[in-house]
Formats: sequence, structure tokens, C-alpha cells
Amino acid sequence: MDFLIANETVIRLAAFFGIFAVMALWEIARPARPLTVSKGLRWYSNLGIVAVNSLVARMVMPILPIGMAALAAERGWGLFNMIAVPDWLAIVLAVVLLDMVIYWQHVLVHKIPMLWRLHRMHHADLDFDVTTGARFHPIEILFSFCIKIAAVTVLGAPAVAVLIFEVLLNATAMFNHGNVRLPTGLDRVLRLVVVTPDMHRVHHSIKRYETDSNYGFNLPWWDRLFGTYRDQPEDGHDGMTIGITLFRDAQEEHLHRLLIQPFRSGK
Repeated sequence: MDFLIANETVIRLAAFFGIFAVMALWEIARPARPLTVSKGLRWYSNLGIVAVNSLVARMVMPILPIGMAALAAERGWGLFNMIAVPDWLAIVLAVVLLDMVIYWQHVLVHKIPMLWRLHRMHHADLDFDVTTGARFHPIEILFSFCIKIAAVTVLGAPAVAVLIFEVLLNATAMFNHGNVRLPTGLDRVLRLVVVTPDMHRVHHSIKRYETDSNYGFNLPWWDRLFGTYRDQPEDGHDGMTIGITLFRDAQEEHLHRLLIQPFRSGK
């Protein structure tokens, strides 16, 4: 456990680049849909956002979720530091509960207008591929960090659980945003335990009632439990339109345009 925590950065980077490479190659070999915007432009902007977000988080956040987990354990803060449960159970429960917190965070950024202005940059992508999974505005990333830190503190989540959760969240976000399609039977089985690309693609529909569904990133259970699950898009995966009604011009995909989208008019 100590080895995992001490090598957090290496583990997270290895997982990111490993899953990214697999998904990028899969998209080249078997794309689900043709892209409508230059991949070079979108990848420059979407991956550029990743670099900006990493820099902003390091500069602004005084402590990151895994650091808060270590501090909570040292001070005895939070549920799992106050009750006696086996370590393995605390880890499993913490990962599952953190995932539920992220589900509700995702619902909030859709329902609260001020937060939607931040989150809509993610949905304004005119295509849907592995890089979309990392396309979030820096202010939304800081908001998400605050939510995670609060959740980690309240739960007293073990540091290793936080690391596992972060790696899984990043990996599944790249997987379920992949421009790939699984065989129908396999997709049906997989979406019982993980959000699949076909399941999450519905969430990126231009139709708002479809956008406001399938909020899960990692575990698919919350959408079914809380009534936000939608099996398929109304127009089918080949006929559906990706994105939102605003920012339909390909020029809006440039990095500097993405960064100012929350401050521009429209819903």
C-alpha cells in the first residue's frame, strides 16, 4: 500500500498513457463514427486542456485528494477512521461511495445554470472520442477537486482507495468516451458493471433530454438506481448528433476558444 501511495504520480501517468494508447489505436482500427472535425485540431485543444488543468491544479490547490486522505488518517477524521472495519472493506466501500459522489456532482453541473456554463465545454465537443474524456474547463476541475477533498474527508477514505478511485475514474472516462463500438451482446453484459461507450455516448447527444441521462463515468448502477438511465439514443448511434446547440462552428474547437466558452452568452 505504501508503495502505491509513494508512487502515485508514476502510477497515474502510466495508467493514463497506457489506456489512452489502447483506446487511440482501437479508434483508428475500428471507429464507431466518422469524425466531423479535424482530429489534429481537437486533439491539440483537448489534450492542451489536460496540460492547463494539471498546471492550474498544482498551482492553486493547497492539497490534493490523496494528500487529504493521508491527513485524515493521521488526524482520525472521517467515517472509516472512526469505525472498525477491515481494510479491504473500507477500500471497496470508499471507492464505491466516491463514485456515487461523482455521479451526483455530474448531475449538479447539469442542473445548476452557473455550473452548466462550466461543464458545457465538455459537451460542446462536436465529436466523441478518447480525448473528450479529458476535456473539462479548469474552473470545473478545481470545483471537482473541492468536492473530492470534502468527500474524502467526510468518508475518511483510505489513501490507497483514493488512488484506486482516481486511476479507475480516469481510465473509464477514456474508455467510455472512446469512438468505438462493442458487440451488442458484450455491451449488454459490460454495462452491468462499467459504463460503456455506447451507454455514455447517449449523454453527449444534442437532445437535452438525452444529455440529462447516463451521468455515470465509472459504475453504471447509479443511473439505474436514481432513474437517469437511458438505454439507447432516439436517433440511433449512427444518426445522433453529438454536442450542444451552441458553439457548432469548428473554429470553436481551438483551445483559446474553449477556455472562454463559460463566459459567453447562451445556455
